[in-house]
Amino acid sequence: MSKPDLSVEIAGITFRNPVMTASGTFGYGEEFADYVDLESIGAIITKGLSIKPKAGNPTPRIQETTGGMLNAIGLQNVGIEAFVEHKVPFLRTVSTPVIVNFFGNTVEEYAELAERLDRIPEVTGVEINISCPNVKHGGIVFGTDPKAAYSVVKAVREATIKPVIAKLSPNVTDIVEMAWACADAEADALSLINTLTGMAIDVKRRRPVLANVTGGLSGPAVKPVALRMVWQVARAVKIPVIGIGGIMSGTDALEFMLAGASAVQVGTANFLDPSAAQRIAGEMETYLEQNGIHDVKELIGALEV
Repeated sequence: MSKPDLSVEIAGITFRNPVMTASGTFGYGEEFADYVDLESIGAIITKGLSIKPKAGNPTPRIQETTGGMLNAIGLQNVGIEAFVEHKVPFLRTVSTPVIVNFFGNTVEEYAELAERLDRIPEVTGVEINISCPNVKHGGIVFGTDPKAAYSVVKAVREATIKPVIAKLSPNVTDIVEMAWACADAEADALSLINTLTGMAIDVKRRRPVLANVTGGLSGPAVKPVALRMVWQVARAVKIPVIGIGGIMSGTDALEFMLAGASAVQVGTANFLDPSAAQRIAGEMETYLEQNGIHDVKELIGALEV
């Protein structure tokens, strides 16, 4: 029997398999090149990028939790100029699609970054991190207000011809409303979920464990929430959905696809097992072979409710 087809297409990009790396957990790709075959995964999604370099938050900024981890890294990154000069040359050597995650503090910053990324041939597509405060409008987080989300996605859409993915925050009352806003602004796809806001306390010191007080919760603990949100959004929009949240195995990834995701992103698992994305893609292939499924696309949204 021939090998099953694991390829998927999203926004005009063909991925060899549905397994991508989640932003902020895989550096800029090169850092993991000694641990994982970058040609074996669907896509590399880089660490979030801003116009100027960002030092991030003070330490401590990572804390293990039951079933996951809290991080308050604070979007530390090298900035667009250093990315072009120092990171792109390596990415040029890899055939795997590269999606650049990026963020800003104003609509204008998002648009400027999108325009600059549009000029880089090695960048296959962009992913907008809308879980950031709009400094011009009292610090409201773009990703928690449908109008703000619409404005930033629309500005990015008008600034680039590359495929645009909007990454949704779960810290909202109605995730579907946010999805509709991004779809109406002509995002090509949606990725969800970003981290849930959480905290940890040191009872001896009676102080927060993280210097930032709160952080983003990720890992297996968030998977049930992520699955539910992916299922809701996939039924509500006509654009592809990429599932994120606590994916540690091929079985986890398949659950997201059954819920309606066209692809998945592996995040926290990369810290435990640097080759997690490659392993998960292999486990998915084994499942298809063992169950006589010829094409992974047969599983997208195949959940029977």
